[in-house]
Amino acid sequence: MLMISPRMASGTQEKQYNPSLLNFFIYNPKFGPREGEEEKKILFYHPSEVEKNEKIRNVGLCEAIVQFTRTFCPTKPAKSLHTQKNRQFFHEPEENFWMVMVVRNPMIEKPNKDGKPPTVEYQEEEILDSVYGAVLQQCYSMYKLFNGTFNRAMEAGGVELLTQKLEKFFYRYLQTLHLQTCDLLDVFGGISFFPLDKMTYLKIQSFVNRVEESLSLVKYTAFLYNDQLIWSGLEQEDMRILYKYLTTSLFPRHSEPELAGRDSPLRPEVTGNLLHYGRFLTGPTNLKDPDAKFRFPRIFVNTEDSYEELHLIVYKAMSAAVCFMISASVELGREFCEQLDGLVGPQLTLLASDICEQYNINRRLSGPEKEPQFKFIYFNHMNLAEKSTIHMRKTVSVSLTSVHPDLMKILGDINCDFARVDEDEEIIVKAMTDYWVVGKKSDQRELYVILNQKNANLIEVNEEVKRLCATQFNNIFFLD
Repeated sequence: MLMISPRMASGTQEKQYNPSLLNFFIYNPKFGPREGEEEKKILFYHPSEVEKNEKIRNVGLCEAIVQFTRTFCPTKPAKSLHTQKNRQFFHEPEENFWMVMVVRNPMIEKPNKDGKPPTVEYQEEEILDSVYGAVLQQCYSMYKLFNGTFNRAMEAGGVELLTQKLEKFFYRYLQTLHLQTCDLLDVFGGISFFPLDKMTYLKIQSFVNRVEESLSLVKYTAFLYNDQLIWSGLEQEDMRILYKYLTTSLFPRHSEPELAGRDSPLRPEVTGNLLHYGRFLTGPTNLKDPDAKFRFPRIFVNTEDSYEELHLIVYKAMSAAVCFMISASVELGREFCEQLDGLVGPQLTLLASDICEQYNINRRLSGPEKEPQFKFIYFNHMNLAEKSTIHMRKTVSVSLTSVHPDLMKILGDINCDFARVDEDEEIIVKAMTDYWVVGKKSDQRELYVILNQKNANLIEVNEEVKRLCATQFNNIFFLD
């Protein structure tokens, strides 16, 4: 299938405005069923300074839209509403609990002559439902990771406790939503895995087993290096949202410059004197401090069946980080933290050094990295593995992509087409800027390639992508 993308916006004096968050609210229609009680439905509303009647009016409108669309399809209520100025997204994560996010469409302000006010053009088609719908679902998943479900709060302390929890969590979380940098990676919500040889992987597995045996309180462990996952004992969905929290929130907060030489391999004679660079990213900042606090964040996992509440201990040495999860019913104090530090610190320091050394050897063996003719995003739905050479850095506040936003939009459009069909598919798009964009979907895997080949034709582009699949993704794609 071949499509031509629209021309990119031009103009010298034009002002471009990114999409922005207008409103975000959570309501339950069962809480204020009678006239005059409408305010009781609203559990959280941002911005909070909005006048009460406007809140009631906006929530009532969303309720009416959801009910109206249910008459056409009772099992699938509305997911979004498109208007000229904004886009509304609806999500019902638990029965009768509705989350709504209202995003102002991006717009262009064009100056007028003769002192007239500028003309505003809303770019209604620039926002992708799939991307922002995924962002809204992430809001719930992140809340649930740290607070459990809405119903759990209701059972523990009724509406009052739930509104307190929502206020405390979303007041801070919504400040981290940078809607202008959201893209295809938000739809996937994948995990970047660190590439390792078998011997080093076995060393890590052995380390995890030894620590879980010595510290019997540890229920689950996750091991990361360079913000990429190597080992996890958690269920996939729980690890997916924990990984997002670690890589976009916790790690960036602690990314002070590493000590000089930390990531160079340690000399063998150093291992005997237990020199190590281990430290707690959650919990006590300094174990030697007599007033150190031994409080850890609590997370909720397996909320569908067994519902476990856990302490989250994140411990780091050089570029290696380990998450230890321990039942929240256990009281953790100085003695346990000192034991963990003494046991894990030296081993993790050596292990981080080993990984770094092995990684550098493998890089040298593979030869110098040439700037490739293509950039790609790969995602595997089965193990959530994600790889992008388009994103140089992706955190909550920063998304540095090496391609134009219009090309990212084309990737999102292709992904929407793939989501509509179950069969394997391939789409090739010629953009107006001499770029070719190719999407391949095969057996739960998706690959998106951007090629900068000005004079290439369809056959040459197809051959180039085949070569890429043969070298980078051997045994993955079977499409001709």
